[in-house]
Amino acid sequence: MKKSTNGTKDNTGDGPARLIDERIAELGDWRGEALARMRKLIHAADPDIVEEWKWRVPVWSHDGIVCTGEAYKAHIKLTFAHGAALKDPAHLFNSSLDGNVRRAIDIREGETIDENALKALIREAVAHNQSP
Repeated sequence: MKKSTNGTKDNTGDGPARLIDERIAELGDWRGEALARMRKLIHAADPDIVEEWKWRVPVWSHDGIVCTGEAYKAHIKLTFAHGAALKDPAHLFNSSLDGNVRRAIDIREGETIDENALKALIREAVAHNQSP
């Protein structure tokens, strides 16, 4: 795996990392800042996470998709591929709660997130991907 210029890992060179950098820059407002902050927390939780670019959105994977990061007009959304199977004692999941598989976290302008709880959720998602 190569390291990109921003210190993140990806398995195809710096293509996905560059596209994520570009997406953050193109947002140019609080959404870009929030997405960049979530990206940093994801990497802090799992230094071996791989950045990908799928469906025109950032995707973070480790032995399978951990989560995606999408930007909408009024919020950013972290969607966990297997969120319904994860424990969420801090109740970070606040969107897509009725689905059988996915769960999401919507973050609106000015909102904060429990960083330790998010990192724990990332690590649990990775462990879920690695379980038989």
